[in-house]
Amino acid sequence: MKQEKIDKAKKLLAEADAIVIGAGAGLSSAAGLTYSGQRFEEHFAPFIKAYGLTDMYSAGFYPFATEEKKWGYWSQHLYLNRYQTGSLPLYQDLYEVVGDKNYFVITTNVDSQFEKAGFDKEKLFEVQGNYGEFQCSVPCHDGVYNNQTALEILLANRQGLEVRTEDIPKCPKCGADMMSRLRIDHRFVEDANWHRQEKVYLDFLQANADKNIVFLELGVGFNTPTIIKFPFERLNEALPAASLIRLNLEDPEREGIITINQDMQEVIRAWKD
Repeated sequence: MKQEKIDKAKKLLAEADAIVIGAGAGLSSAAGLTYSGQRFEEHFAPFIKAYGLTDMYSAGFYPFATEEKKWGYWSQHLYLNRYQTGSLPLYQDLYEVVGDKNYFVITTNVDSQFEKAGFDKEKLFEVQGNYGEFQCSVPCHDGVYNNQTALEILLANRQGLEVRTEDIPKCPKCGADMMSRLRIDHRFVEDANWHRQEKVYLDFLQANADKNIVFLELGVGFNTPTIIKFPFERLNEALPAASLIRLNLEDPEREGIITINQDMQEVIRAWKD
């Protein structure tokens, strides 16, 4: 039965007029960009010892006593996941499957893996931000800034687990601290590029609404189901020639949805071959 589903999904993707990929944390986790276990322990052993951290996700909410300690952790978290980690094979395989198709990607992931694998930035809507960007923490304006150089300075001068006070990045407009451009609260900046990519996404849906459109949902959980999961379900029901393929180890079978509860690497590799 599993093989039948994989084959059916492969055929749908091959024959699609348009493919909308919706990707969540489960895709990057399946690709090896894990936030706990060996990868976390290898890169954050001193922080684990000092603060009792258990994984990168919960560490993001840890109440560090000072800004120097907070940036000591965050500089490493951001640099590891955005710049140090190269393109992962699962994303490359996915690109081989859809790269020459009429596709668009909407993702809650913030790790730039789509871009690293060769996906067109103009066909990518990163709803929740990006590890590679800073914004003003107020925010006093909607500017977005590449953070690679700032992170390299923080890490190069870090003493133990703390950064130097003078290295903490400041907003060029108002002088307040910068922060990661991640949707963790109401301060998240939706800049002109964010709104442009949202429009490109909505225009893509509109332009292909009557065509043979396939929604490919990869590793999307229930943290923020209103961004990808629920809209994909509604569109699958509403559009006349739509199909929904869902890859997730936990999701139950549902009528009208091809749900594949299997290792994502195996499935996408099978589609590629």
